[in-house]
Amino acid sequence: MSRPPLPPFTRETAAQKARMAEDAWNSRDPVRVAGAYTEDSRWRNRSEVFQGREAIVAFLTRKWEKEQEYRLIKDLWAFDQNRIAVRFQYEWHDASGNWFRSYGNEQWEFDEHGLMRRREASINDIAISEKDRRFHWPAPGPRPTDVPGLGTEPF
Repeated sequence: MSRPPLPPFTRETAAQKARMAEDAWNSRDPVRVAGAYTEDSRWRNRSEVFQGREAIVAFLTRKWEKEQEYRLIKDLWAFDQNRIAVRFQYEWHDASGNWFRSYGNEQWEFDEHGLMRRREASINDIAISEKDRRFHWPAPGPRPTDVPGLGTEPF
């Protein structure tokens, strides 16, 4: 299976890969998201470390049960050959209705078929009030084209 764009990445293809990941994660479909990773993909997400598509599906299922009304924006930070780094923000609320904005960075490594074989994510959560939310679009689903990325937006 191949998942273009393929490495080595250019600025354009790395940004395209980041937007494709953003759109998939905003679907909140664990199986769809896991399809972008190798069968034996290695992950570090916060303090969890695991490997394989089945583990990815299980992790994402738990994640989106907890993180309700999830909306994510990813922006390309850097790239080189078969690696991409992104920064991201997402907003969500817990079962009690408490809102959060999560900030983080990810480092990705791809195989020759464009599948991600390694993902490392560092994430921090900040409690916000509902009135301070920034990400308002119908969800689940991709960020509309008229909603800007992170750009130079402050934390």
